[in-house]
Amino acid sequence: MAARQPAPRALQPGDLASVVPAGGLTLVSSTSAESDLLGAEVAAAGAALGAMDFSGVFIPGLNTVAWDNGPQSRVTTFFQTPDLRKRADRTRFLPLCYQDVLRFYRANPPSAALLMCSPPDAEGLCSFGTEVAFIAELWRDIPVRVAHINPAMPRTPGDPGIPLAELTGWLEGEQPLRGMAGGGEPDAATVSIAAHVAAFVPDGATLQTGLGKLPDAVLRALTGHRSLRLHTGLIGDGVLDLIAAGTLADGRSAVIGTAIGSPALYAALDAPCFDFRPVSVTHGAAVLAGIERLVTINSAMEVDLYGQVHAEASSRGFQSGPGGASDYARGARVSPGGLRIIALPAAAGAHSRIVGPGAGYGPVSLSRFDVDVIITEHGAADLRFKDHHQRAAALIAIADPAHRDALAQAWQEVASTI
Repeated sequence: MAARQPAPRALQPGDLASVVPAGGLTLVSSTSAESDLLGAEVAAAGAALGAMDFSGVFIPGLNTVAWDNGPQSRVTTFFQTPDLRKRADRTRFLPLCYQDVLRFYRANPPSAALLMCSPPDAEGLCSFGTEVAFIAELWRDIPVRVAHINPAMPRTPGDPGIPLAELTGWLEGEQPLRGMAGGGEPDAATVSIAAHVAAFVPDGATLQTGLGKLPDAVLRALTGHRSLRLHTGLIGDGVLDLIAAGTLADGRSAVIGTAIGSPALYAALDAPCFDFRPVSVTHGAAVLAGIERLVTINSAMEVDLYGQVHAEASSRGFQSGPGGASDYARGARVSPGGLRIIALPAAAGAHSRIVGPGAGYGPVSLSRFDVDVIITEHGAADLRFKDHHQRAAALIAIADPAHRDALAQAWQEVASTI
């Protein structure tokens, strides 16, 4: 007979080290569910937690808690953030796609989880709220589970969450959720990009996209469409435009793992369209392959004339990690009617974001086999079934006009070798 789970313990400030074993890998809620209360408890515990490795999906500009407060502790991250870059000697940056992040946790099981959740409902279930992705996938295999029960965390439909009785201990306190407000009114270039993207999306398609001004503008440009679905790791405020316009299909038409946005978004997460699911559903290869007309819409730092996408680094160094874009690109490749779109402004200041062959900063995030269409404000380069020269010509045609001659010259320097 399995050992009975001890009754969960209401923790007092300073109790954390008495329930969390020193050392080991600890999964922490992050993104919109990062807990200041648990961060303060980790700081207070300090050296008592030993050589603990804190890990989560830390988003630049959003997550700022310094989990590595003990003299031996460190952080494992899958995205690079300014705060973590400053503590490079205490940070392990693993550039993994989401499917491989899950494989990492399976191969290196966390010994503890520090999570944020809602208060329990009538059945004793605490919802993971705005961040379901990895914690919903893994909590059953993590022996020690300490929760920040946050009355501000909304209950979200889909994954049932964690029973209060399955917690090792908890603290309670109200904290506003981490958020990113909508980007406001987009500029003319962003509106143009969004319109070009919308032209490739058929009614009834299932969309994957990300966060920020451009994804929000794309969703706004799609409000005239009908029976759309979402199947994506992240949503922001742009989804509110789809709901208001009646764009989404009936039922649970928005399968998502994490919401990051404004209080208006968080207040709307009980809408009947939402279905929060763990990462094996949102990013699972077999799941994605089975979705008809899966249209992935992602952005990039640069695209070179081979069609290679650079999305992680700039002249200032790494700004991100690979995230889920490659997971979705692989899924859309085999999806019946699938389409993979990369949308980006043609230039950043005086710098062209369409660059010469092999001239992009950092690693190739998506190979030339992982992209169908590149879009800027100057139009769309449909790369499907084109040879190298045709692909380069299509990309030069959507580059900033001030850079087209230089790009054509850069292509001529390699064209004779092809």
